[in-house]
Amino acid sequence: MTMIFGIPLQAFLGQLLVGLINGSFYAMLSLGLAIIFGMLQIINFAHGAQYMLGAFVGYLLLVNFGIGYWPALILVPVLVGLFGMVLERLAISRLYGVDPLYGLLFTFGLALVLEGVFRYYYGVSGNPYSVPPLLSGGVNLGFMFLPVYRGWVVVASLIVCFGTWALIEKTRLGSYLRAATENPQLVQAFGVNVPLLLTLTYGLGSALAGLAGILAAPVYQVSPLMGSDLIIVVFAVVVVGGMGSILGAIVTGYALGLAEGLTKVFYPEASNLVVFVIMVVVLLVRPAGLFGRDA
Repeated sequence: MTMIFGIPLQAFLGQLLVGLINGSFYAMLSLGLAIIFGMLQIINFAHGAQYMLGAFVGYLLLVNFGIGYWPALILVPVLVGLFGMVLERLAISRLYGVDPLYGLLFTFGLALVLEGVFRYYYGVSGNPYSVPPLLSGGVNLGFMFLPVYRGWVVVASLIVCFGTWALIEKTRLGSYLRAATENPQLVQAFGVNVPLLLTLTYGLGSALAGLAGILAAPVYQVSPLMGSDLIIVVFAVVVVGGMGSILGAIVTGYALGLAEGLTKVFYPEASNLVVFVIMVVVLLVRPAGLFGRDA
């Protein structure tokens, strides 16, 4: 049996796969957080609740309307994104230009309300969501058995993350979004609808959370607690990558997921702490984060 550092190769690669899957969700969620904070200066603590909402919307579409995974993969981010846009127009827009603490408190309260509603109706035990037949089963790679759906999650996450990065950094729409957040008065003078751009930005961040939720539904139990269990780690990922850095959120999400997976191999007791240990070390060396801009 092939060994790596005294550990069977299959076990080692299996934990790397688990870390990569977790990193895929970390990257997608931290990407949405980075977009909202970097462009709106809102610390969106409701992001975990929107991730949970995405999983539940997919579950309810299946149970109540018979809408399966593939249509839900399109409908869920649209519906959660629309929810985010309505929320931005009614409440978030009133918090621009004030201390970010107000945004944090509001979105934290909103997260508690959403979680409480779903806990009341569905409990905390979780509900199963089946893997779509097209992605069921696995592939024997010789050195390990790769579940097809988990491989799909990694590929889909990479496409979404780097596609979103390209949209914001390499397109005219992205340049409008960045300009609208840095100098809204000037952009408005050129005839650009700045409030609509800000609404679309928050909607995009919410849609990413919803998409992560529906992707996670077949992997984890659909539970009201799934967002609160993840959001603290995702905030740590954003801090390590650099608050507001889109590329930093993506790269750090995958890297910390892999670090967590490797820690489970060599020192399982520390696997729940390794992300926060890395955060502390990074902040001591580089307070702005790995990809953040120094003030």
